Amino acid sequence: MNKKANYKWLVLVVIMLTILSIPSFFWMRKDNNARAERSKSLLSPVIMVPGSSATTERFNQLIDELNKTTFKRHSVIKITVSREAKLTYSGAIGKNDLEPLIIIGFDNNKDGYTNIKKQAKWLNAAFKSLAQNYKFNNFKAFGHSNGGLIWTYWLEHYYAEYSGDIKIKKLMTLGTPYNFNESNINNRTQMLADFIKNRSKLPTYLKVYSLSGGKNYESDGIVPETSVAAGKFIFQNQVKNYTAITVTGEKADHSDLPQNKQVIQAIRQYLLKKPERPLKPNKRKENH
Repeated sequence: MNKKANYKWLVLVVIMLTILSIPSFFWMRKDNNARAERSKSLLSPVIMVPGSSATTERFNQLIDELNKTTFKRHSVIKITVSREAKLTYSGAIGKNDLEPLIIIGFDNNKDGYTNIKKQAKWLNAAFKSLAQNYKFNNFKAFGHSNGGLIWTYWLEHYYAEYSGDIKIKKLMTLGTPYNFNESNINNRTQMLADFIKNRSKLPTYLKVYSLSGGKNYESDGIVPETSVAAGKFIFQNQVKNYTAITVTGEKADHSDLPQNKQVIQAIRQYLLKKPERPLKPNKRKENH
């Protein structure tokens, strides 16, 4: 009787293990299929984050100007993240568009280091959704003002979750105040000190372009030039390349930088793929 009882228990255990393994089998197959799909993807979006007090509409003029002089129009997706990390999508990726522009904004778009940490968390919620929905294996990042701070915090605290499957190729920051409004680099804010402390978490293959506005020799009218330049203490000798560029001339003040022609040219030159054919402005039909 004992042998029969043991045999029945053994059979029952085998059956239970088999039943329990079925979901794992299908999950693994689904995960492997998703990884295979991601590895074959040709999609390479440019993901943009605006600064404090700005919404997903912040880059409308920049995108319009950019699309006037690119060989193919870049479609646009906009995502707004609520305080509860709920996502509101608008727009869509166009057919055959392999380099769409994705703008991520936040209901709470206020300034301050505490909020930047929250916004990086909300950025991560949006990024996770994008990664699941669109299966891209690489992307480029762009951040204006505090948007660059949010990207930097995200890279140091969240990117490791994705780095095995998704590669960030380039980061471009525009008028980003790495030392907030402090003009003396010897007076480092807590945020800057934390960024420097965690710089080893940044991907070594990353190319970083830091653009600053040259309204005058000291600032872009809002952000001190030394605060933007403080980014070198975070990225230099840590990432593959760190390039600092000063934008001058018309629309070189902080709020106008996204519409500056030199900025748009820098995005086209450093973030976007080079066109296969000579660059020609998109033809527009005029209404008469």
